[in-house]
Amino acid sequence: MITYRHHVVSLVAVFLALAVGVVLGGGPLAERTLEATDDTPSTSASEERALEQAAYGDAFAEAAAQRLVGNRLDGRTVAVVTTPGVDEGLVTAVTADVTDRGGEVTARFDLLETLVDGGSTSLVDTLGTQLVTELDAGTVDRGASSYVRLGQLLGLAVGTTNAGGVAADLDTSTIRDSLAGADLATSSDDEADRAGLVLVLLGDDTDPDVLAAIASGVSAIAGGVVVAGSTSSARGGTLAGVRESSAADTLLTVDGVQRPLGRITALVALTVADEGQTGAYGPDGDGPVPLG
Repeated sequence: MITYRHHVVSLVAVFLALAVGVVLGGGPLAERTLEATDDTPSTSASEERALEQAAYGDAFAEAAAQRLVGNRLDGRTVAVVTTPGVDEGLVTAVTADVTDRGGEVTARFDLLETLVDGGSTSLVDTLGTQLVTELDAGTVDRGASSYVRLGQLLGLAVGTTNAGGVAADLDTSTIRDSLAGADLATSSDDEADRAGLVLVLLGDDTDPDVLAAIASGVSAIAGGVVVAGSTSSARGGTLAGVRESSAADTLLTVDGVQRPLGRITALVALTVADEGQTGAYGPDGDGPVPLG
């Protein structure tokens, strides 16, 4: 009898075949995103074939999602964290993906330009130092660098090691209010539960070292963290920088999420993120799908 793992491996082999070239972002079609427009210029025969192949790959991924992910997110909570310029269509699609697979998105947390552009180190350090004094000793590493410490504080605001999530407490509210008051981060729901999993969706390019430090800090607090971005972000953009940073060994990253194939990979990543899995996945990663 074919085991579940063998079935997944078989699907991954198909994903790899489909991913060659354009399906997950290679070549000139790399950044054709979630929706086509009426303004799309005429294409050559080879591009038409590539578009057909990409469309087939996307349809296959969506059809195979039940087999690949099933309801492995059932009863699990996910906080969606975004950076400036994130594709709103992507956020909507990913939220629906998580819900369809049995998970619950507790809230959306937006990291603001002031935090991620790397130009507010003094503010980040001062606020972090102040907040740490208000928490129980040992909750946050006081000796961590400014942005790692801020990431740990953000982790306390959005994440927990409890897969089903936990209710926000006084410390959670204090951190959320402080981050919002300093124009560093905002929340779609100030009273949202802390989630067991955190999915970071990248937008415009920003300081990768800052983002890597923040994500590393969050991962020290939350049950599991996945950092996901587009193909272009993985090729000389923020995601590429995160993968080259000193924090890369502590993170699980996925590229190609502008297409359904990449989003399915991100979902699979979420299902194993709280098992200590790390690595870079997607067409520009070290492997196609994190199988655990």
